[in-house]
Amino acid sequence: MAALLQFLYFILNGLMTLLVWAIIISAVLSWLVAFDVINLRNQFAYNIVRFLDAVTRPVLRPFQRIIPPLGGVDISPIIVILVLTGIQQYLLPALFNFLLRTLAF
Repeated sequence: MAALLQFLYFILNGLMTLLVWAIIISAVLSWLVAFDVINLRNQFAYNIVRFLDAVTRPVLRPFQRIIPPLGGVDISPIIVILVLTGIQQYLLPALFNFLLRTLAF
């Protein structure tokens, strides 16, 4: 049972890390599109931007409803990254340690 919980912890931790990187890359790409460094008429760039938007939108949208843009700059990705990092470093290990102690006979 402990090995299964450790594997589950490994998968959740990895998915959260990938989500943080997706948010960072999506934010950088949005800046590059806004400054016309990347043109969305390029099919490859368009597909990457759409994919990252589809992955990050469900996480960012609730925070964007609460936090208004400051001077036209959306700071919700920063807040989401801080929340995800806090969950990843503090809540997730504490939850799995609790589960390991509870389920260990």
